Amino acid sequence: MPDIKHQFVIKASPAKVYEAITQIEGLKSWWTAEVTGDERQGGTVRFGFGKEFFNKMKIISMKKDLRLAWQCSDGPPEWIGTRLSFDLETDKEKNTVVLFSHDGWKEQGSFYASCNYHWGLYLRSLKQYCETGKGTPHTP
Repeated sequence: MPDIKHQFVIKASPAKVYEAITQIEGLKSWWTAEVTGDERQGGTVRFGFGKEFFNKMKIISMKKDLRLAWQCSDGPPEWIGTRLSFDLETDKEKNTVVLFSHDGWKEQGSFYASCNYHWGLYLRSLKQYCETGKGTPHTP
C-alpha cells in the first residue's frame, strides 16, 4: 500500500508543535478553520473543508510532545481506514523534527497525488503557525 511521508524542521519546541496538532484551536490555526470534536485519546475530531468535503479522525495514540496518531473513520472513501501520524523529535539546535505519515492508501491515483500536494501546503502552514503564530488554514 502506498504511503505519504513528509519530514521537516520547525523552529519551535516539541511542546508547541504538539499543542498545535492536538488542540482544537491549534488545528484551526493551520489546517482548517472548521474543526470540532473531542481532542482526547479515543475521541473523534471532525475536519471540514466547505459543505461537501470532510474527514473524521479517531485519535488512536497520543504521547505528550512525541506522537499523535489518527485513523480516518469517515470522509472520502480513499481516506477511510487510513492512518495519519505526527512523530516529533528534537534536533541538536532544540528545533522540532516532524515526521508526518498518511499510511494505508489503497492506490496511488490522482486523489492520492492531490492529497500529497495539499499535505505539503498544510504542513508548511503548521510550520508557519508554530514559528510565527500565523498559519494559512483552509477557510470556508
